[in-house]
Amino acid sequence: MNAQLPIETASSRHPHRARNITLLLAATLTIMSGATISPSLPAIQAHFAGSDNVEILTRLVLTLPALFIVICAPFAGGLADRFGRRPLLMAGAVLYGIGGMSGLLADSLLGLLIGRAALGIAVAGVMTTVTALVGDYFTGPARDRFMGLQSAFVGIGGLVFLTGGGFLAELHWRAPFAVYGLSLLLIPAILAFINEPNHARSTTVVAGAVGTTAWLAIAAVYFASVLNSVAYYLIPTQLPFYLNTMGIGSPTLAGFAIGLGNIVSAGVSLFYAPLRARLGVTGIFGLAFGLMATGYALLGLADSLPTVLASAGVIGLGLGMMMPNIAAAAMTAAAPEMRGRVAGGMTASVFAGHFISPFVSQPMIAAFGFERTYLCAGAAVGAVAIFAASMAIFRAARVPAAG
Repeated sequence: MNAQLPIETASSRHPHRARNITLLLAATLTIMSGATISPSLPAIQAHFAGSDNVEILTRLVLTLPALFIVICAPFAGGLADRFGRRPLLMAGAVLYGIGGMSGLLADSLLGLLIGRAALGIAVAGVMTTVTALVGDYFTGPARDRFMGLQSAFVGIGGLVFLTGGGFLAELHWRAPFAVYGLSLLLIPAILAFINEPNHARSTTVVAGAVGTTAWLAIAAVYFASVLNSVAYYLIPTQLPFYLNTMGIGSPTLAGFAIGLGNIVSAGVSLFYAPLRARLGVTGIFGLAFGLMATGYALLGLADSLPTVLASAGVIGLGLGMMMPNIAAAAMTAAAPEMRGRVAGGMTASVFAGHFISPFVSQPMIAAFGFERTYLCAGAAVGAVAIFAASMAIFRAARVPAAG
């Protein structure tokens, strides 16, 4: 019988600290893929003002990676299950640095978009592999805790990269693209600390294993991922322009406003494990969507920077519960042999929402303005929050009867 790497439980976390830190740092690459250049968007639009369709193409500089993540993530999941996690993570980190830094040299919007497409392919490999590895290395409450810690790192990374991106954008709109080179520094750590789970290298699926994957639950998680991403990306793609209409044109302030929600999210994520134990997966979806709906409604009513910051903080409260809940629920519902493919589908669903978001929001903003668009987002997310909360209450009411 083949020996497998030990699955980490609540009592065996510390021997793998270097490995865990490497996974956490790799996870921050996902938020950096878009967030870092978000404060540069108005300057990019101004630089290429003579280009056709510059308004929508400028937004695509931020969101085009999401399209390629959607296309490539399911294939990345299959490759990870068939050939292993570690090689895919290595290749993703290398391509991430090359594609991301291409913005330092691109002299047209087309050139920028080609580099962003390569970045999307890289993120598909990195995010899918990291999610599958967490499913491989952890189980039970330990997995919930690590998912919460991972979301906290992503939130902190969001603040650092957004604020840093805003500062660099003050120097030149190209400067934030240099940050993507940080992914290359992770390669030695991946080589040293990321070990391949034996089952991830298997080229066959155990008979009946697919039947242990709860596909209905996974479909619900994918839906929540898409909706969450469509709503969330109203912040990095539109908030800098919304602030401009208020007379707040500083890229640094725009980066801080966007990043504030991420830092609040990071703090809340640390409490994900006890929240899930108390509320369950469906209950957390209800609470998280409810908080995000409140934040978007407040943002639609905002008329100054302090009210925008308060709104972003409320959205961050919901986001801090949402992201670890999506990942943990997907890995719990997946059979071990299917984790790569399920993680690939989850990655695709998250970034499908990122890509769709500007195509939904831009026509609405053109027709109704920023304020009503954010109010509509709050209403849509709020409807789902009510449904999820109702389902959680219904299930809780059935437990005593079943006993």
